[in-house]
Amino acid sequence: MFRQTKAALQKLRYLKLNGQQHTWKLKSTSARERAAQYQPGQKSHGFTVREVAVVPDLFLTAVKLTHDKTGAQYLHAARDDSNNLFSVQFRTTPMDSTGVPHILEHTVLCGSEKYPCRDPFFKMLTRSLSTFMNAFTASDYTMYPFSTQNGKDFQNLLSVYLDAVFFPCLREQDFRQEGWRLENENPTDPNTPLVFKGVVFNEMKGAFSDNERVYAQHLQNKLYPDHTYSVVSGGEPLAIPDLTWEQLRQFHATHYHPSNARFFTYGDLPLEQHLQQIEEEALSKFDRINPNTEVPSQPHWSSPREDHVTCSPDALAPDPARQNTLCVSYLLGDITDTFEGFTLSLLSSLMISGPNSPFYKALIEPKIGTDFSSVVGYDGSTKEASFSIGLQGMSAEDTERVKQIISQTIDDIIENGFEEERIEALLHKIEIQMKHQSTNFGLSLASYIASSWNHDGDPVELLQINESVSEFRQALKENPRFLQDKVKHYFKENTHRLTLSMSPDEAYLEKQAEAEEEKLQKKIQALSDSDRKEIYDKGLELLDAQSKTQDASCLPALKVSDIEPTIPVTPVQISTAGGVPVQFCEQPTNGLVYFRAMCSLNTLPEELRLYVPLFCSVITKMGCGALDYRQQSQQMELRTGGMSVSTQVIQDSTQLDVYEQGVLLNSSCLDRNLSHMFQLWSDIFNSPHLDDEERLRVLVMMSAQELANGISYSGHMYAMTRSGRHLTPAGDLQETFSGMDQVKFMKRIAEMSDLSQAIRALPRIKKHLLNPDNMRCSVNATPQKMSDAAAQLESFMKDVSENRKERKPVRSNIIERPLDPRDDSGPSRKLVSELNFSPCHMKTLFPMPFPVNFVSESIRTVPFSHEDYASLCVLARMMTAKFLHGEIREKGGAYGGGARMGGGVFTFYSYRDPNSVQTLSAFRRGVDWAKSGQFTQQDIDEAKLSVFSAVDSPVAPSNKGMGLFLSGVTDEMKQSHRERLFAVTHKNLVDVAERYLGVGQRTCGVTILGPENETIKKDPSWIIK
Repeated sequence: MFRQTKAALQKLRYLKLNGQQHTWKLKSTSARERAAQYQPGQKSHGFTVREVAVVPDLFLTAVKLTHDKTGAQYLHAARDDSNNLFSVQFRTTPMDSTGVPHILEHTVLCGSEKYPCRDPFFKMLTRSLSTFMNAFTASDYTMYPFSTQNGKDFQNLLSVYLDAVFFPCLREQDFRQEGWRLENENPTDPNTPLVFKGVVFNEMKGAFSDNERVYAQHLQNKLYPDHTYSVVSGGEPLAIPDLTWEQLRQFHATHYHPSNARFFTYGDLPLEQHLQQIEEEALSKFDRINPNTEVPSQPHWSSPREDHVTCSPDALAPDPARQNTLCVSYLLGDITDTFEGFTLSLLSSLMISGPNSPFYKALIEPKIGTDFSSVVGYDGSTKEASFSIGLQGMSAEDTERVKQIISQTIDDIIENGFEEERIEALLHKIEIQMKHQSTNFGLSLASYIASSWNHDGDPVELLQINESVSEFRQALKENPRFLQDKVKHYFKENTHRLTLSMSPDEAYLEKQAEAEEEKLQKKIQALSDSDRKEIYDKGLELLDAQSKTQDASCLPALKVSDIEPTIPVTPVQISTAGGVPVQFCEQPTNGLVYFRAMCSLNTLPEELRLYVPLFCSVITKMGCGALDYRQQSQQMELRTGGMSVSTQVIQDSTQLDVYEQGVLLNSSCLDRNLSHMFQLWSDIFNSPHLDDEERLRVLVMMSAQELANGISYSGHMYAMTRSGRHLTPAGDLQETFSGMDQVKFMKRIAEMSDLSQAIRALPRIKKHLLNPDNMRCSVNATPQKMSDAAAQLESFMKDVSENRKERKPVRSNIIERPLDPRDDSGPSRKLVSELNFSPCHMKTLFPMPFPVNFVSESIRTVPFSHEDYASLCVLARMMTAKFLHGEIREKGGAYGGGARMGGGVFTFYSYRDPNSVQTLSAFRRGVDWAKSGQFTQQDIDEAKLSVFSAVDSPVAPSNKGMGLFLSGVTDEMKQSHRERLFAVTHKNLVDVAERYLGVGQRTCGVTILGPENETIKKDPSWIIK
């Protein structure tokens, strides 16, 4: 998987600091205490301890070690969290754009000395209970992380990962499959034309069809033109075919060596056993080398530079005439200076985050563009950081004006500085992020320290966030102009800055296709007849290898008997506050309180439905009560961990044509701020400002731009939503709220010169939704804070009681389900029942300016509590791993594909796929394969492990009890689903494949997002949008 720089490392401000602290269970000795007993200088399994640091804010103890023989670096973060993580990263510094680190990352996972079977990585997905398994190629490192809650599984995965990175087979055949190859279009017919194929080749073609991605790549290449950052580490599609198998092996030999490696482990498993296994299975077999992979500093320019690039036009752009991007990027200091990095990242937030920031006021509010440029703010993912500021969705004639505004705004900041309250709000945000516990804390930490550590920064220093906060407060105290001086130094006086503009070119895709064709012809012209014969033979060999049943018996595996037979129970209390039902769930939340409220849509007039997502996105951003939108934003940052509203469509667990519709209010705060948080909600209920057309226009533009940008990245989600649209009533509403329908609707609104129609809709929606008469709430907090939270909730309900009004539901067919299934007389959820709904077949193509397709087919099946649901879940996993992966990715060359079960619908999908109609027939062949029963008990057990690793993925304290609150799924229902999963047999799987997925038995929907398609054009059964 290739990571683009921006999304690569969640910066400090996104870092979710989390994990399971069982504060109220006293363990005899905790992992943190055990680790704190190590002493600097102590030896263990070929390693020497260098430093031991207790980090109380993150509830962990850090142990830093080096390997005596090879110099490999090691960091262990001991924490009482059972979701243990391992990661190894190598500094990979390519000097060309052939994508060698990225193709190597794919190829090392295709078999190794101890595990020579094809593709052990994908096979381990179904032989383990991992909570995460992946690999990333960033600009200058490649990282291989996994996490699991099972100790035996940890050792199994560690063994496979170590062997993969240090002793891979790197077979030529794997390089051809994963990287690139010349092959006959139909490998079995030597008369079909030769074409380029390969997983990474197609993945990068897909990545470069995303304009935001193209822009970010150019910006980095041009700001750092003198070394590794000037090339595309993931691979430029036209340069990939220049890479040879020999060069790949050479890159591995020099970069994948312990002397160039950094190991990170996290969690509650003992460090000793990790060190022993890593030493015995890998490090003991190496000597020290000098890898010579350091990245030199970028020589500073003496004067600023300008450049221009082009991209493909965006069919869904809010305004087709305004599709230009302009951004100014500044080279900053070295990221290994932890405090400077912390300061610049905070400074960046002050400059661009939220409606109170100077750049938001200067660039976004005048509506010159639709949103900030796709690269914006501080980026610490390269050796020297950068800061970028600019606009997208602007017209070419505003170029000079935007440059002028940027330099003027910098002058204004140097003159006026920042309000103290905004700085406090940011530090408050950091405090909340450190207390909030998420479930993949180890992975967040690994990503957070990766870049700085990669360039020999101190990872322990990075973890001591509170020390940076104190140093920051001290610096401000000593010099009130501390931040302004930084702005002057890094922005005003910095001659190393690049102004990069991008504009659409109607012929962009055509030119790309021509360039690829030219490259292809060049390669073909150089071929002799014997070369062609060899290409044909190798194509057949690869196809043969891909079609053979793999023997994976060399790989370690957990057994179904290793899975816990029962789930832990989550106790909740259901009561009321101000006449509204509330679910209380006591959890170790570190002093944070999490509040949610579900508000029903049952009384909302039909014609307002399309506006609901817009309502959700603006209701917390327009101002309320005595606060304008800027003050409201400030108060939210100062007093809460965020306040949001989102649409909810919840499929009933017992009947397919019954669903609940509503919006979910969601917020959290430190317990000391409870009354402030509820006061903000009260103002939103009682007096939201919904009539400011100027403010609404800004929000609409940003929202439409974000939706348009998301399609090339999440095309499979849009295809899946659309294909399920005509199969269930819930699917239909889902498409309205979050499918292509919504994208097109937002584009229409953004194009309107007059927003009065939307402005009239918002208060009408508010009347129906923010109505205590159809609400239910939930609170997750510590036992000590629960009564306080309940009292505050009670007074909030009193404050908003004048909004309570009994309104008639729009649909007559409302059914009630008890909130607490053990108490039928208590409060209930009101669901919509459309028992006369008739599902229908529908095939839709959305032509898109992409060189790849997103394909989906959905089939109506059964709801969650039906006896066949578990068999369909296992079948989806088994078809994905044992059939579809081979057909769609290995043979077809798509980046991904498979099947999933959920919401009463069985769905096939492919992602960044060079094929379209061929993939639909692969889905059909998958069904035939399942019906034929050509799979083993081992295949079924592996699919069960894979299903359980999802069912049992860790749940954060803030989310415990949410299944019950939102969907009415009780622990008892989960347990019986679990028992049905354990009980699934070979006969069940063949049976559900025949009964639900067979051609005569099913009602299905098909959707493709992709380029113009001749085959489909000629087929009258398709609708082309």
